Amino acid sequence: MKLFTKLFILLFTVSLAVSCGNADDDVTFNLNTGDTLGKGIPVDDCLGFPESDLVLSIQEQYTTLPGKISILFKVSDNDGNPVSGLNADQFTIYEQGRNDDCFNTISTSESFARISPNSQIFATNTLLVLDLSNSVLSSSLDELKTASSSFVDNVMPSTAVESIKMAIYWFDGENELHLLNDLSSSRTELKAAIEGITTDISNDPSTDLYGAVIKSTDIASDLLKASTQGDKIGAASIVIFTDGTDQASRFTKEAAQKKVDEADPNIAFFSIGLGSEIDTQVLTDLGKTFSVFAGNKEELEDTFNDISQRVSEQANSFYLFEYCSPKRDGSGENNLAIQLTDGSRQGAVQTKFDATGFEAGCE
Repeated sequence: MKLFTKLFILLFTVSLAVSCGNADDDVTFNLNTGDTLGKGIPVDDCLGFPESDLVLSIQEQYTTLPGKISILFKVSDNDGNPVSGLNADQFTIYEQGRNDDCFNTISTSESFARISPNSQIFATNTLLVLDLSNSVLSSSLDELKTASSSFVDNVMPSTAVESIKMAIYWFDGENELHLLNDLSSSRTELKAAIEGITTDISNDPSTDLYGAVIKSTDIASDLLKASTQGDKIGAASIVIFTDGTDQASRFTKEAAQKKVDEADPNIAFFSIGLGSEIDTQVLTDLGKTFSVFAGNKEELEDTFNDISQRVSEQANSFYLFEYCSPKRDGSGENNLAIQLTDGSRQGAVQTKFDATGFEAGCE
């Protein structure tokens, strides 16, 4: 079912009447889907936008005197694929005050609209979880180390950024997710930890795949909770590599899948499978964001590179959009709509802001 249809049914169900008539009636914000639009709501019908191809999910927003509005949002298509590489020129701003029947377009140049670095309010963490059971250690360890190091190079910035970190874990048959390297923003540190993996690292030749999924999801969930402290927003990616199926049977597939399906939507799940002994359907289900499979160890680096590109796109699909509003102190609460155009695709979201204290001088 298309996003537009879903939103129409939702709007009809709650009997929300949004009109373009009396402006006092227009400035209402009773609906918050709490779903794909985050803290935003569907745009007013008076704007006449076509059906959306892109989803703008508002994560957080705030105002800064004398008149700056900042909105952190994630952009994806209707299938949930992240959209990265956008710039401020692709956004159109619409405001509606109490004297406006509908929305007025706000010039992006006159309002100094920009996409700003989001590192001050946004943090992203990646968990690389490696299968180091006996089959990997005995036959493809060198290739795995090369592929993992390449993954680190592709995901982590060359210059360390505190808001982008990665941790590396590994599993075998034990009921434990082993820490190889704690969260770090240093490429050098992470790659040194990978290089230090030896064939005698494991004491249990079995594979506790489902346990690794459950435990890494718990870790990612805790990281997200921690990232909300100090007015920050967070996202996380879990990348699990294995060359086989769960052999330890400590946990069930259903328990692992439930953990993935019920995880915070800002946790992305990726899986990488190697060889002929993997269950591609299981890995596809557990790696619900994206999965990739290597037929042999010579293809392993390419598959890791494929996933690394998608992890980077996931992190870079969060934008801090800022502009200076022409509204001034005394105008009260105002409606705000943001429309994004990316080639032939478009999407929009609506929210509100309080202009109390707004005056000239914003840059």
